[in-house]
Formats: sequence, C-alpha cells, structure tokens
Amino acid sequence: MGFLKRLGRANDGVAAQDRERVGEAIERVMALHPQLRLARQYRKRLAPAVGTSLAYLRELVDAVPAPREASAAAWAVDPYLHAYFAAPDDVASTLSRAAELRAFFDNNNDLPEACAVLGMEMTERHILGVRQEGDTMRRDVPQTTVSFSDHQVRMCGRDDAELRNGIVARLLDQLALEGLARTAADKSRRSALEKERALLKTRLQLLERQGRGIRGLIGGDVAQELAELERLAAQVEENAQNLAGLGLREEALDRELEYVRAVFAHPERHLTVSTLRLRLNRMNVVLEGEDAQEGEELAFRIASVPTMPPRIRAFSLIRFARAGMLPQRNMFDEAEQQLASGLWS
Repeated sequence: MGFLKRLGRANDGVAAQDRERVGEAIERVMALHPQLRLARQYRKRLAPAVGTSLAYLRELVDAVPAPREASAAAWAVDPYLHAYFAAPDDVASTLSRAAELRAFFDNNNDLPEACAVLGMEMTERHILGVRQEGDTMRRDVPQTTVSFSDHQVRMCGRDDAELRNGIVARLLDQLALEGLARTAADKSRRSALEKERALLKTRLQLLERQGRGIRGLIGGDVAQELAELERLAAQVEENAQNLAGLGLREEALDRELEYVRAVFAHPERHLTVSTLRLRLNRMNVVLEGEDAQEGEELAFRIASVPTMPPRIRAFSLIRFARAGMLPQRNMFDEAEQQLASGLWS
C-alpha cells in the first residue's frame, strides 16, 4: 500500500516513519511562520496535505539519475559532463569556486568526496555552421546549439541518500514560502480595501453634507447629486462585502493556514521537473533528421519554479572528490590571469 493511502487510513493509522516525516515537515513550516502554531488544530489540518507533498517530492527526487562523477577524466567519457563544461580543466576550476562545496569539505574532514546539486543556465542558440555532406563541406548551415553557464553548487551531502533528503526538505520550504506569499497578498488586499472604504465613506459624507447644507442655499443639479450618492453608496456596500469575504481579523491565522495547506495539497502546481531530450554531437550541436544517427541522445533535467519572474534551470547530481578541489591560492591566481587577459585583449 502506498504512502498516501497509508496516510489516509482511519484512526490515524499511519506508519510511524511516515508520521515522523510528516511531523518534521510541519515543523519546518512552523519555523518559517511560528504564529501559525496559534491556528486551530494546525497539525491535524496540515498533515494530509504535507503528506501529499512529501510523496510527490520524493517521487520527483527519486527519478533523478544517480550522481555523476565530476572530474577531468570523466569529462572525456561522460557525454553529460562534456556538454556541461567546455573543457576538462573547467570542471575542477568551476567547482572549486563554489563556496558551499568548499565549506562542506572544511566541515567534513573525513570525506574523500561530496555529493552535490549542480545548477546551470541552459541556453539555446541558432547559428550558421558547417556540415560535411559526402565529399562536400557545406557552409552557412542553420544549426541549433546548447550551452551551459552560471554553474552553481548550493547543496551538498555526504552521500546520495543524504543529498536527496536535503533536496526534498528544500523543496518543502519552497512550497511553504509559496503559501506564506499568498497570505501576504491577502493582507495587502485587506489593507487596500480598508483604505478604499475610508475614502469612499469620506466622499459620501461630503456629498451628503453638500446636499443638506450648501445645496439648500444655492441650489444645484439635484438629480446628478442623487445619482452620485447612489453610486458611492453602492461602492461602499461592495467594498464592505469584499472585506467581509476576507474574514474577521481573529480568523486571520486560520485563513493563512488554509493558504499554506492549499499549496501543499497541490504541489504539482508550484514545482515541476521536466526532462528535455536532445541528441548532441561533441560540439553541443543539436542533431536532427539524417544527422540524428550520429551523436548521443541526452536527457537533461529541468526544474521550473513559478516565481516572479519564473525560474527555469538545468541541474544534475554530481560527485566531486576532495582531491579535485584546487587550492584557494590557485583560484586567486587564475582570477588575476583572467582579469589581466581581459584588460589587454
């Protein structure tokens, strides 16, 4: 029986391990917004939805391939590493600049290697290249290339299992933040409605006073003023109904908890991982048609988070050896050489 079915059993018949995982996830949510602990029965209300998200996220993460060795030697034989980095030496120099990875090794002196998430910007370009057709070299051939840049390592683990558990925890945090962002929008709407209501009431009072006082002295367009009064009265009523729809202030925490619960109940609306399959040659040129018989088909994992603006990044799990980490002094020298070459180029 699956995790979700066990979670939904009567009498809270959830396996102890599952119950513990849900409880830990709820505590992560409470750490982000401690006031939600004051909401009525917050654990009971959140548990099923958080269980749904845990199952969904675990399935996403488990589907990601095992960590790939990241080294100059692997670059020569692993088509993925060859696609991610332009040259074999770029592997160590790029990963050695990752502060999180360096700090992880510093804090775990016993580890010969670390598992990590490598995030990258994936760029598609349309160019005019060359292609060999029999004995003829054709030029100005339309081609599509892909490249990877902005390599970042933000999460590390002692092994594959620890890394995947950490990824699930981070994704749970993302869902919690999405729910809390919706509560913030609720508060902003309440504030706007209250200001609007105050302005409308003031305007209504001014018009009523005008009708009772100045109009009786100097006259005016009675029909137009009455129509304005009716219009403003209708706006005030509509505004009051909108405020009532937001609930009383005493109910704010329950409403905020419901926003968070709704996000966790439908995690697929907020976090997705897709697979982009491309056949590439060693120059990262996309091969199609007759050319597709050459090269290798690669499946790139793409993570999409509906933030503003939306974030879409390619990622891969990697294994990087401590021995491959370049000394910091070498990193500074390399940076100075690149700066100097840039100044004189």
